[in-house]
Amino acid sequence: MGFQNIFKRYELKYLITEEQYNKLRQLMGEYMKGDEYGRSTICNLYYDTPDYLLIRRSIEKPVFKEKLRVRSYGVADQNSTTFIELKRKYDKIVYKRRITSTDSKAYDFLVKREKICEGQIAKEINYFLDFYKSLEPRVFLSYEREAFYGIDNHDFRMTFDRNILWRDYDLSLCKGVYGNNILKENTVLMEIKVAAAIPMWLVKFLSENKIYKTSYSKYGNAYKTIMSDKISGGLCYAER
Repeated sequence: MGFQNIFKRYELKYLITEEQYNKLRQLMGEYMKGDEYGRSTICNLYYDTPDYLLIRRSIEKPVFKEKLRVRSYGVADQNSTTFIELKRKYDKIVYKRRITSTDSKAYDFLVKREKICEGQIAKEINYFLDFYKSLEPRVFLSYEREAFYGIDNHDFRMTFDRNILWRDYDLSLCKGVYGNNILKENTVLMEIKVAAAIPMWLVKFLSENKIYKTSYSKYGNAYKTIMSDKISGGLCYAER
């Protein structure tokens, strides 16, 4: 199966309990199937400026926001398939465009600015790099994901993330999965990804179980923790 490189959809997020997850999984069997990756460990490197301009703007909830990351499925080596992803959100609609690469070529492209491929998406990423300047890996984020798609509508997807870990050191997709957890115990991050309306069977389930949409950013939560640690560290130093 080839990789999809252009996405346009709504992405809705919910924090649910393990009990709610188990009930929903029973219901999903009639409507959804596991995708090609099924259960997987997803590793991401988020690029940002030295003062974290991109994520600072993002958590202010503007009408338009954008981010750049490199993703691998599982811990990478230099020749593993990775995806350089430019993700934008405008008026609640998410636009994701990506190119397929390897870990070493992605680094050469994003940091050394070596040419990686032709095409419109590569041009857009180059423009992004020129516009923001000084972009480097700032945060590594990984999580265990289960992914499903609709049997009757392959554009309708649901994912469930656990063990969301972040670190701001050892910034490589090849270093392994470890870091600080940002999810509370017994909590699952559910994302609904849909081009149009949510199917009625799912709307009914969410309503009956009092599950409500929330605003949740993995990178945003990692950034807030980084800033909190810096502030508390500064206070501790000042008190000495």
